[in-house]
Amino acid sequence: MIDLRSDTVTKPTMAMRQAALEAEVGDDVYEEDPTVKKLEDKAAEMLGKEAALFVTSGTQGNQIAVLTHCNPGDEVLLDANAHLFLYEGASMSALAGVQPRTIQGERGVMNPEEVKAAIRPDDIHFPETSLICLENTHNKAGGVVVPLENMQEIYGIAREAGVPVHLDGARLFNASVASGISLQRYADQTDTVQVCLSKGLGAPIGSIIAGSYEFIQKARKWRKRLGGGMRQVGMVAAPAYVALTTMVDRLKVDHDHARKLANGLQVVQGLTIEKVETNIVLVHVDGIDETAETFLEEIKRDGILAVPFGPTTVRFVTNYDVSEKDIDTVIDRVLARFAF
Repeated sequence: MIDLRSDTVTKPTMAMRQAALEAEVGDDVYEEDPTVKKLEDKAAEMLGKEAALFVTSGTQGNQIAVLTHCNPGDEVLLDANAHLFLYEGASMSALAGVQPRTIQGERGVMNPEEVKAAIRPDDIHFPETSLICLENTHNKAGGVVVPLENMQEIYGIAREAGVPVHLDGARLFNASVASGISLQRYADQTDTVQVCLSKGLGAPIGSIIAGSYEFIQKARKWRKRLGGGMRQVGMVAAPAYVALTTMVDRLKVDHDHARKLANGLQVVQGLTIEKVETNIVLVHVDGIDETAETFLEEIKRDGILAVPFGPTTVRFVTNYDVSEKDIDTVIDRVLARFAF
């Protein structure tokens, strides 16, 4: 099978496996694991933040940020198609007791003036706006790179209002490679940021949240409360360190493969392909009288895996374990089945 369901399906490299085998470890709940400390220090340096914390997943990282920034009854502003809103099991409501308030962006990009207007005034009838969440790249929009200028405008508005900004940067590495803008410049437009190491970078487990020293100390307690305090976790942090320090630049290959896939599929009359910016390709199949589910069933018979992204939209995600030859094979098989 050629697996294009997500970049989360990548397998750890031999270098990662060897790093896990040789990792120096300690009890991380006591903050005594040297490999975790090394990973956290490196991540904080790359993101330009005072401190960082290793967490089990992107969802856990995002929810720890919400729990740390907010109090029950507060309100969080975010895009209507944000991962935090659509794909994290309503955990900000279930765990933090906060109310999400969505703003309809354009391909994941919120209008700063609409964000400004949505910040609640001081009124006993309203919840307090305690956090603004951004996402870059934007998953549901198809791996769109949210412009730095947009983030700067929203961050300026947020600072004026005294509201912190959290960035779901699960694929921020892709945004940086695609735009040429450093991770730190993006992270500078936020108070806190979460980055995922187990997507395009290929680590087996883990994400990083970063922010001020004070924030990370509070976040560490929330990680413990959620059951995320781990012991000899250097066994996992070691491959994550390899991912962070050796796998970023190669993301350009995934982006090239995504563009090649999009260009190849455009040959099929009736398929509509959204503009590709990073490693996600969104294909609308209603023009060939297919639903996402029927299309996926057809290509699965040809040894290709992808996921539904709406009733008539299919998502392909290029990743480390998919070669250029695999992309050629996918194009050939889709054309053989659907091009007439």
